[in-house]
Order: sequence, then structure tokens, then C-alpha cells
Amino acid sequence: MDWDKIRLFYEVAEAGNFTRAGNKLGVNQSSVSRQISALEQDLKVPLFHRHPRGLILTEHGEVLFKAAQDMHLRLERARQRLSDTSERPAGELKVTATVGIGGIWLAQRITEFLDLYPEVHIQLILTPDELDLAMREADIAIRLRRPAQPDLIQRRLFTIHYHAYAAHSYIEKFGEPQAVGDLDHHRIISLGGEQPSFILELHQLATWGRPPKDPRLGRLVVNDTLALRRAIETGAGVGMAPDYAMSNNPHVKQVLRDIEMPTLDSYLVFPEEVRSVARLQVFREFLAAKAQSWAY
Repeated sequence: MDWDKIRLFYEVAEAGNFTRAGNKLGVNQSSVSRQISALEQDLKVPLFHRHPRGLILTEHGEVLFKAAQDMHLRLERARQRLSDTSERPAGELKVTATVGIGGIWLAQRITEFLDLYPEVHIQLILTPDELDLAMREADIAIRLRRPAQPDLIQRRLFTIHYHAYAAHSYIEKFGEPQAVGDLDHHRIISLGGEQPSFILELHQLATWGRPPKDPRLGRLVVNDTLALRRAIETGAGVGMAPDYAMSNNPHVKQVLRDIEMPTLDSYLVFPEEVRSVARLQVFREFLAAKAQSWAY
């Protein structure tokens, strides 16, 4: 198979029509259409269903697209390794993390990195989903559990300690809980929504000291960690939060200090093929240094 035709096919499949693919490649629409038809004749199978609203891959087209996508990724990785291993840190670096650790811990430190490496451009993707690093959805991730994929390099970053917090304004109104049983008489706020189960399990205030079928009724459940942090510090109730989000917050106080609280280990995760990329190397070293200098 002619790689030029396969590359053209890949771009057409990505674009969904001949015109957009042609514009990207600098080729007119009729030429793209003719080359795709020639490829279909060479392979003796149809690759697209042609509709007025666009192109849809046939079953044969799906098979070829998967192979072309794999080839495209391999070539891109090879190009990146050839160009990046000996260069100074420069270019785009896609970083993914959860909303909490990315929006609070990392965001508080990213300015220093940008000052140190002015030619590196960070794209920070905050999501509870674990993006596919092998498929280049991101270059490096900060994750709150060990990755299951065996082909990913993982480096432990730091341990995150969770504690119960309440605002000083809340304590002035309702008092401070001294024991788990006191939570029956307090407003409980917690994280909910479409979060990984191991994250939801950290928010145990509704069930501590109560029968599993008779939890405390939460007064507020939010699906965003930043909103939960804001609700705690403005006096909405007692809630669980990581120490990195609350330890320097003058508006809140850690409560129930005598009770053992949950922890999570965080990890830096990245594919083997980008470990020698200069911008990833310096970012990894920067985060490791920041993790060592911070007490949790």
C-alpha cells in the first residue's frame, strides 16, 4: 500500500469530508476524492459510505483507519524523539490532573515553571477521567492511584493527607465537633457526582459511626472539588478536604484531629517513548522538587 495514499485516507477519515482534508493538505477536493477512489480500487473494498452530510467509515475503512492511526502515532513519536532529545526545553506539553490537585496544588506552582522555561507551553487538562497517554491524549499525568497500564512509567510524587475541616465562621455558629458522634448535630457537606469510587470513599463523614444503611443526611453534595473547598471555607458545613487545599487557608480549622484520616499516594505517569523529551524531563524534575519541599 502506498503510504501517501494511506496518509491521505487518514486525514480524510479524521476530517469527515474531502474538502476539509484537502484544505489541511493543500490539495483540491476533487483530487482528494480521486485518490481515495483509486485507493479503494487498489484494495478492492469500499472505505467510506458517502452521504451529503459527510463520510462514514465502512467496516473495512475502520480496519484501515486503526492501522493508519497507529502508523501516524509511531511516526509522530519517532519524529518527536529525534527532534527533542538533544534540544533545549521547548514546545507544547499536555499535562492532565484531577480538578483538585491540578486546580489547586499544581496551579499554585505552575507560574514558577513558566518563568524558568519560557519556551515551554503548558496545556493543563483537568478531568477526573484517566486520559489515554499511549494515544497522546496527554503527555504526562498526575494521578491518585497506580496506573494499570504496564507500558507507562510511574513515579511516586507525594502522599496526600485528608482531614475534616470547618470554617471559623461555622464553628462560631454551631460549635466544633469533638468526636465522630457529634457529627449527628452538624451540617455535613461532601463530594458527589461522577467521581471515581476511590475518591468518593474519602468523604466518609456521612457514614462514620453510623450503620451503613442509616447515614447522616448530607446538607450539601457538590460534584466539584474546588466548589467543595469554597463551600467549606465560607461556612456551609463540615467537610473532608486534602491538606494541600486547606493547610494555609486562614478561614478554616482542621477538626476531629484525634481521628485517623485517609490518605492517597499521587503519581507522575508518562509513556516510555517521551521520557527523554527535554520539556517533559524538566517538568518532571520541577514537580519532584516541589513535592519534596512541601510537607503534607
